[in-house]
Amino acid sequence: MEFKISKELIQQLEQLIQSKDDNQLEVLLNDLHHADIAEILDELDFDEATYIFKVLDSEKTAEILLELEDDLRENILNRLSPKEIAEELDELETNDAADIIAELSKGRKEEVISELQDVEHAKDIVDLLRYDEHTAGGIMHKELVKVNENWNVLTCVKEMRIQAENISRVHSIYVVDDENRLKGRLSLKDLLTTSTKTPISEVYIRKLNWVQVDTEDVEVARIMQKYDLEAIPVIDELGRLVGRITIDDIVDVIKDEADKDYQLAAGITQDVEANDSVLELTKARLPWLLIGMVIEIVASFALKSNELAFQRYSTLIIFVPLLSATAGNIGVQASAIVVQGLANGTLKEFSKQYFSKELTVAMISGTIISLFLLLYHSIMYQQYQVGLAISISIIVVILFAATLGTLVPLFLHKNKIDPAIATGPFITTTNDVFGIILYFGIARLILGF
Repeated sequence: MEFKISKELIQQLEQLIQSKDDNQLEVLLNDLHHADIAEILDELDFDEATYIFKVLDSEKTAEILLELEDDLRENILNRLSPKEIAEELDELETNDAADIIAELSKGRKEEVISELQDVEHAKDIVDLLRYDEHTAGGIMHKELVKVNENWNVLTCVKEMRIQAENISRVHSIYVVDDENRLKGRLSLKDLLTTSTKTPISEVYIRKLNWVQVDTEDVEVARIMQKYDLEAIPVIDELGRLVGRITIDDIVDVIKDEADKDYQLAAGITQDVEANDSVLELTKARLPWLLIGMVIEIVASFALKSNELAFQRYSTLIIFVPLLSATAGNIGVQASAIVVQGLANGTLKEFSKQYFSKELTVAMISGTIISLFLLLYHSIMYQQYQVGLAISISIIVVILFAATLGTLVPLFLHKNKIDPAIATGPFITTTNDVFGIILYFGIARLILGF
């Protein structure tokens, strides 16, 4: 059953904090999952959250740190000494510890690292900090289980027991040579059913998927999704095994990428949260609004240049909002499918086959919509020639919107720009301008004004 925060629980915690009843606080919180405690701390003020954080033991609070909202985690870290932070990090796996340290100032980083008790752990964390956070090296764990291809099964089992003590979950057993170069993986079933004297070189699986330290995290996610992997090894430039990436790390990557794409599609230029300041939210949202305003001003000039047409054929102006909305929707739909295809690997570059398919869909949709409009205009206004001009214009504008929505994301992707930009205000506002120009241009040809 999912944990729910109640008003009564928050009041009880606040009372225990005021009375400094640390024992009762521990009793109340120790049985809760660290993610639930993090959710509780987010509901309290900074002082209360920090108090509870210091009451609980490091084994619990280390996991809580990872789940806290950024501003609360930053506040708590600022109130902890370098030694206290190091105690938290000693309880975490290397990639999680590196993520926490990366948020500290340069001076605090050095102080915290110097306080770490486990020297090997500290070395691994420092090693991870040199990688870009959006690469395989930046999200990998250093903790893993590996065996040498020259060992026999018995030696492997003994070594694996030692290595597994510091790992929460063993997804795979990797096989390396004397130079630590990745050779393959070992099946647990083969290990259990093979004679203890059998050399590992005779039973390990040579074919496996891997990524390099500089592989982008989204590409790692695509590979793991394609091959349905729970974990994937990471190698350096020399082919040496340096870490592993697990499915929970990839879930975070997918979520972050989805959040970013969703905000880009909405015309938000920076990564922001609901609890960010008014200034940060405004800075993230205003640029595309200003760009949209400029583009719509251009559209207004296109309308103004056709004032004579409005006087003679007043119904033309009535259908401008419908034209803009339809073109915008068609463009966004087309670009959304392309962006999705680029993200999951089903569409990698321009394809004549896909482009023709998209135009066919647009043609069918445009024809159906235009027939409805022609019928509606004929019944309501009985201006058959004007209705024909509007209907033909709608088909052309829809075809244009589909073309723009398909080609722009592909162009952006080819030029290393996030194509998700093309699913938002860019497409809708651009379609507005060109749609209006096409609309009145076709109407002028048919009606002769």
